[in-house]
Amino acid sequence: MNRAPAASTAPPTRDSGGQGETGPAGDRPVPDGEYGGRTILLVGLMGAGKSTVGRRLAMRLGRPFLDADTEIEKAAGQTIPEIFEQFGEAHFRAGERRVIARLLSVDAQVLATGGGAFMDAETRATAAERAITIWLKADLDTLVKRCARRNERPLLQQGDPRETLAGLMEKRHPFYAEADLTVESTGESHDVVVDKIISALNASYGPNSDRTS
Repeated sequence: MNRAPAASTAPPTRDSGGQGETGPAGDRPVPDGEYGGRTILLVGLMGAGKSTVGRRLAMRLGRPFLDADTEIEKAAGQTIPEIFEQFGEAHFRAGERRVIARLLSVDAQVLATGGGAFMDAETRATAAERAITIWLKADLDTLVKRCARRNERPLLQQGDPRETLAGLMEKRHPFYAEADLTVESTGESHDVVVDKIISALNASYGPNSDRTS
């Protein structure tokens, strides 16, 4: 996918050296301008590690981190389970679409989204224009294990969580596959996943890549 460079409107967040911190693997991130100033958008199922990995990735790149679910709750003045219970999923998805569109209007950040956000065609179109989208892909066993640590996820409140997650994988994976990059997030530490993301970004959008960012 070839993309024209986008001018960043965000204030600079790096140190005077213009480089991010070198990671454990010694894979130094390139300056924001080499990614076209685009937001790094993380998509994937619940339990894939988008928020935790996103925070660490943002620190490594010297960028702000935002979690779309947190921003939705701020905008609504309610928790996501409360929104689901009071208004239903369709209402939540409409608000999610608006909030993500607003967040994507700002360049050079790392943004983690909820598991269903990338199902929305408008969100995918906006992401294609303004972000580099990365699918954090985890296997079913990993997702079940991670989701068991949190019991407030509305879509897992009824029925068997493993069956629910398997159904979501079948339904959502074809949409996640439209992401610019795919990074496996299974059975590895979050720091290792961050290293893999940076390597993938540099290979596809770095100064020596054959892709225009």
